[in-house]
Amino acid sequence: MSASPRIVPVVLCGGAGTRLWPLSRQAFPKQFAVEVKQKSLLDLTLNRVKSLDGVSACLAVTGEDYRFMVRDALDRCGLSGPMLLEPVARNTAPAICAAALKIVSADPEAIMVVLPSDHHVVDTGAFCDAVGRAAALANDGWWVTLGIAPRGPSQAFGYIEPGLAIDGHDQAAQVTHFIEKPDAAAAQQLIQDGCLWNAGIFIVQARTATDLVAKHAPDLHASVREALDEVSIDQSFIRLAPGAFAQCRSISIDHAVLEKEPRVAVLPYEGDWSDLGSWDAVAGLYRADEAGNQSDGDAWFADAQNCFVHSPDRLAVVLGLQDVVVVDTPDALLVTSRARAEQVKTVVDGLKAAERPELTDHRKVVRPWGTFEGIDRGERYQVKRITVKPGAQLSLQYHHHRAEHWIVVTGTARVTRGDQTFLLHENESTYIPLGAVHRLENPGKTALELIEVQSGSYLGEDDIVRVDDVYGREAEPASDRTFPPTTIAKASRQ
Repeated sequence: MSASPRIVPVVLCGGAGTRLWPLSRQAFPKQFAVEVKQKSLLDLTLNRVKSLDGVSACLAVTGEDYRFMVRDALDRCGLSGPMLLEPVARNTAPAICAAALKIVSADPEAIMVVLPSDHHVVDTGAFCDAVGRAAALANDGWWVTLGIAPRGPSQAFGYIEPGLAIDGHDQAAQVTHFIEKPDAAAAQQLIQDGCLWNAGIFIVQARTATDLVAKHAPDLHASVREALDEVSIDQSFIRLAPGAFAQCRSISIDHAVLEKEPRVAVLPYEGDWSDLGSWDAVAGLYRADEAGNQSDGDAWFADAQNCFVHSPDRLAVVLGLQDVVVVDTPDALLVTSRARAEQVKTVVDGLKAAERPELTDHRKVVRPWGTFEGIDRGERYQVKRITVKPGAQLSLQYHHHRAEHWIVVTGTARVTRGDQTFLLHENESTYIPLGAVHRLENPGKTALELIEVQSGSYLGEDDIVRVDDVYGREAEPASDRTFPPTTIAKASRQ
């Protein structure tokens, strides 16, 4: 008896999650920012795929900006495997094609389990069982998608119309149509007709995937093949060639392949599932009080009904309101009716047009060595809280426009300043003059926390000239230029 095909999870980690602003932002999107029981959605996804039979590695597809956060998540979950880095976002079809081509070069018979990194699935056992049944179907040459049993006539999802049953595979059916997100009346009719939600979870043999992309989107297949042939490799990061990958159409796998291919099957999944695609969906994770109010963090409801509050850092009081969502973060506040919670993306589009920095970064910014968080800022000064992971170090660098003071709060810092290297302990401080080459390291086994006070004519993050960096980041293009006042104002807000 031949061995069962190898299962290779492919986790798509490139989404921006704009519908959950202000918690989810471009630099720290939904899969990292949203937590359930103190675990990010990406951590939960990786733990879920690790439960699949025989899985100890996966292939993550993400962007350059997220690579270290994804690698940290893989390490936390005990999963190995390379990462494909997309130079630009091009939707799911190029990403899945690149993953399939990478896998098929090593094992054409492998079964890919392609899934987004930001979904929430409660019953891991039910998920693994569904994937196992779908893998048997994929081994027969079908491209399988899991269809979610609808909980109501939602306008937030696409729908799948099942057709003829597939012999020998319980509950599986050939897909008749994929339907775009409908209006409320059409969604109700689709549910009555037996349609399922499209979750974007696919199970397909690697060779089948590459063959079908080549059949239905030959231009895309050729561009991705060229991008993969010209990759550059840095540790576990596989960078797709920017020029070739940028030539790909930005298109979903549904439009590029599945809507055109007859051998696409749907397998119903009736377990508890959510894409957490709106604040109303996130609210569903929390138990409601007698008045229907739900909260994540510190909330006080007075004469309020059916409200949701996300306020992890300070008390939020809701008085005399109904059907309201309140999302509080240190630098941005969202207040909306629950009926319009799915329209947050339109606000994000407006913020983008206005070039608001709150669209991109939180006050707390993740770096491969740890985090920094803005505490206070003014025209010529900025105060940050810096946390460095054990054994980690910042780049060897200097600045053209600012000096820095460092005060150690907890842990021990190893400081390089010019030709000096010395240790700083709790309650000790040092000064980094403008232009001095310097580096900060954490030689200890616990996190290093310090306060940094910057002063100077320009305080933007692009005033960093990296001399050496263990993470392979290139030097920022700092120079002795004069920055316009609007640039200074934007930088001081970040």
